[in-house]
Amino acid sequence: MWRSFLSRLRPQSNREQQQAVHLVEQLDEVSRQLIIREEELFSQAAPSEEDEDQLQRDLEDLKLQIWAAVHNSFTMSSSSSAAGQFKVLRSAVDAILQQEAQDRRWTDSPQDQVPVWRPQKCLSTHNSLLQNMVESRLTAAVATDDNMAGTDKLSSNVKKQVCRLGRCVKDDLLAVMRTVKNCYPPHMDILNVYARLYHQSFSTQLTELAASRLEVDDCSYLLFWVNQYYPQDLLKHEELDGHIKMDGLGSLLLQDDLNQLEEQFLAHKEDKVKLWLHTALQKEEESWLSGRTPELIDSYCFSPLAVDVIQVMESSLAEFRCAIKDQGKAQRLTCLLETFLCSYERSMTAFLKGSHGNARSVIKAQLVCEQQLRDYITAQTESLSEQQRHHCLHTLSALRDCGYQCLIGPLHAHVKTGLSLLGTEGWVDGSFPVVDSLLDSLNQQLSDLVDLKPACRQSLLSYLHQDVVLQYVKRIMKTRIRSREQQVEGAQQITKDTQKIDSFFTEESQASWLSLVLHSLAEILRLQDPASVQLELVSLARTFPDLSDDHVSALLSIKPSLSATDVSSIRRSLKENRLHDVSANHSPPFFSNLKVKWINNKLNQIRLKL
Repeated sequence: MWRSFLSRLRPQSNREQQQAVHLVEQLDEVSRQLIIREEELFSQAAPSEEDEDQLQRDLEDLKLQIWAAVHNSFTMSSSSSAAGQFKVLRSAVDAILQQEAQDRRWTDSPQDQVPVWRPQKCLSTHNSLLQNMVESRLTAAVATDDNMAGTDKLSSNVKKQVCRLGRCVKDDLLAVMRTVKNCYPPHMDILNVYARLYHQSFSTQLTELAASRLEVDDCSYLLFWVNQYYPQDLLKHEELDGHIKMDGLGSLLLQDDLNQLEEQFLAHKEDKVKLWLHTALQKEEESWLSGRTPELIDSYCFSPLAVDVIQVMESSLAEFRCAIKDQGKAQRLTCLLETFLCSYERSMTAFLKGSHGNARSVIKAQLVCEQQLRDYITAQTESLSEQQRHHCLHTLSALRDCGYQCLIGPLHAHVKTGLSLLGTEGWVDGSFPVVDSLLDSLNQQLSDLVDLKPACRQSLLSYLHQDVVLQYVKRIMKTRIRSREQQVEGAQQITKDTQKIDSFFTEESQASWLSLVLHSLAEILRLQDPASVQLELVSLARTFPDLSDDHVSALLSIKPSLSATDVSSIRRSLKENRLHDVSANHSPPFFSNLKVKWINNKLNQIRLKL
C-alpha cells in the first residue's frame, strides 16, 4: 500500500510546495466539514447513494493530503516553506484525531447504519506510514555516497553502513525533537513513537550485519555502536536526554547475537594483549642478558617496560569499555596483567641468580618499573577485581624485595655486626660510638645510588631504615641492664641514637614513624615506676597492635629490677587495655617483622636458672 502511495509523490519545486501548503494547510477544517456532512447525510432516513459516494471520495482525497503532509515531516527544517509546512502537519494531525473521534462515535451504532468507510483507523494508518518512512529513510541512508555523513575516512563498508544508519537515526530524532514534536499533542508522545520505530529498524539492520562473518575491526566497531555510542551518546544527546524512554528500547541486538560478537572481540583482544605483553618482556630480558646498562633519563636508570605494559593495558581496556556492556568481563584482560607480573618476577629472580655485571643498573631501572606498575594497579579501581589487585601487588612486592636484596641485602649482615656492641658498658657511657660508626659506613656504601630515581631511592632507604631500627630493637631486647643508673644512661643513649638515625634517613626515608618505637623503648628503659612502665607499654601496644606477648616479655626482660609480680601485673593490664579493633589502627607493621623464637628460648633459660 505505502509503496504505491509513496510512488505517487514526486519532488516538488519551492513554488509547487508553497501552492500545496496553501491548499492543504486547513486540513483540520476540511476534516471537520466532512464530518458535518457525514452527520447530516446519515441523519436522513434514506441517504443519497450519490452523496455517499462523493463523501467517500472527498474523505479519500483528504487522507491522501494528510499522508502527504506526514510524509514531508523531515523536510520542514530545511525547506524555505518550513513555517507553512509546520502548519500543514499540525493541521493533518488534528484531522487524524478528528477522524479517530468520529470512528468512536459510530462504535455503538447498528452495523447497517454505519457508513461503509467507518472506521477509518487513521491513527493506525499514520503509525504504519511512520514505520514505512523510517525503514525507507534508513535503507536510503545505507546507499548514501561514501563522502556523505562523515564516513569517507572509515576503513570498511560495514563501518560505513553502521555509521550512516546511526547518523540517520540521530539526525531524524533531533529533527523530531526540534520541529515535528511541536505538531503533535503531548499525549501522542511522538518523539518516543519515532524512537521505537528507529530503534526497531536500526536493530533489524544491525542484526543482519551481525549475522554475516565480520572482521575483528568491524566487530569492534559494531559493538561500540551497540553498547556505547547509541545508548550513551546518541540517545543521551543534550537535546534528547530525559525525553526518550530508554527502558522500553532495550539493546539493539538480541543477547545471543551480542554474546557471540563480544566473545569474538574478547578472544581476539586476549590473544593480542598476551602477545604484546610477552613480546615486551622478551625484549626486556634480551636487553638484560646482552650486558647493556639501562639508558639514563634525567641522570637516572630507566626502562620503558612499565610504560609499554601500561599503554598496552590502557589502550585495550579503553577499547573494551566502549565495546563491552558488562564491565566485569574486563577481568579476562586484567588477568593477563596478573600472569605477566608473575612471569616478570620469575625472570628477574632468574637473572639475579646469574653473574651479570650490569645487575645493579638493571635493578635500579626495574625498581622504577615496579613503582610505575604499582601506582597504575593501585589506581585501577574498576577493571581489576580486589583479588586480582591483591595478587598483583603481592607479586610486585616480591619483585621489589628481590631488587632490594640485590642492592642493600649485603648490608643486613653489616648492620647486624655494627650494632653488636649495643647494651655494652662502652655504649652506655658513650665511649663506643656504635651508631656513628654504622651510619658513616652506610653512607659510603650507599654512594652508588645516585643514579636511582629519587622516589625509588626514598622507598629503598625506608626499607633500610626499618631494617636498622629492627636490628637495633632486637639487640636491645637481648640486653639485661641491671642497675637503675645504667638503665637511665642507656635510655639517654637510645634517645641520642634515635636522633642520629632520624637525621641520617629523614631527608629521603618515608619511615619517620620508626622513631616512635625507639622513643618508647627509651622510656621503658628509663622509667622505674612499674605503673609508668605499664602505661608506656599500653601506649606502644595501641600504636603498634602487632606487639605480641612474647615481644612484651622481651621488653620487660631488659629491666631485671622489675619483680615477677610487677611483670605479671603489667602483662595483665596490657591484655585488658590494648585495642581490640585492630582495623581502627593505621600504623605500619613493625613487631611482626621481629622474630621471637630466640625470645622464647631466652625466657626458658631464665626460668630454668630460677
